[in-house]
Amino acid sequence: MSASARAMAELPILYSFRRCPYAMRARLALAVSGTSCILREVALSRKPAELIDASAKATVPVLVLACGEVLDESLDIMRWALGRSDPMGWLRADPAATQALIDTNDGAFKHHLDRYKYADRHAVASLAHRSAGLDILSGLDEMLAAQPELCGDAMSLADAALLPFVRQYAQVDRAWFDAQPLPDLRAWLDRHLASPLFAFISLRVQPWSPDDPPVHFPARMDTRSR
Repeated sequence: MSASARAMAELPILYSFRRCPYAMRARLALAVSGTSCILREVALSRKPAELIDASAKATVPVLVLACGEVLDESLDIMRWALGRSDPMGWLRADPAATQALIDTNDGAFKHHLDRYKYADRHAVASLAHRSAGLDILSGLDEMLAAQPELCGDAMSLADAALLPFVRQYAQVDRAWFDAQPLPDLRAWLDRHLASPLFAFISLRVQPWSPDDPPVHFPARMDTRSR
C-alpha cells in the first residue's frame, strides 16, 4: 500500500447528505476544525449497506473513525471535531446558553419545522406550525438585535448548530419569510449563507457507491472572511 493510500485509510469516513440540516452542521464543525475525512454522499432513497452496518439508525450524518468508533449524532460529531481543534473558538461560548438554544432548536422548533415543511406527511395544518416556529425565531431575532451572533460577538457552536434549520424554515417560502419582522435574524442568516464557510460545506458530489474513488473533504480552508 502506498503512503497516500495508507494516509487515506487512516481518515474518518463521513456519511452525509448535502441538504440535511444535521449533516450540514456536522460538516460546518469538521470544516472549521480543519478535520480531514472521506466524504460519502448518501442517496436517502437507497442507503448503502456500509452506512447501515455502521449505524443501525441509518440516518446521516455518521462519522466512522479510523479506530472503528462510530459517531452517529450530529452534535457528537461537532463536539468531537471541535474538541480536537477549535481555531475559531466555537466552544468558548457559555455552555448553558448554547445548550438551551440547541435544545429549543432540536426540540420544539424542529417539531414545528417538520410539520410546516411536510404538512401532508404529518397530516397537520401547516400554518399553525409555521406560526409556532415564527414565535421561536422571533426570540432569536430579539437576541440578535443586541449582538451579532447568538451567544455574543463571535460565531459559536450555537450559530453553526441552528443555522441549517433556520435556513430550512426560511426556504419553505422565502418571500413570506422575508416579509416577517425578523430583520436581525434575516441579516444573520443571509450573512452566514453568503460566507465562504457555508459555500465550502455545500459542495456537490454524486451519491457514493463502493467502486467510486474516495472524495476527500479538505482539511484546510480560509475562515478569515466568514
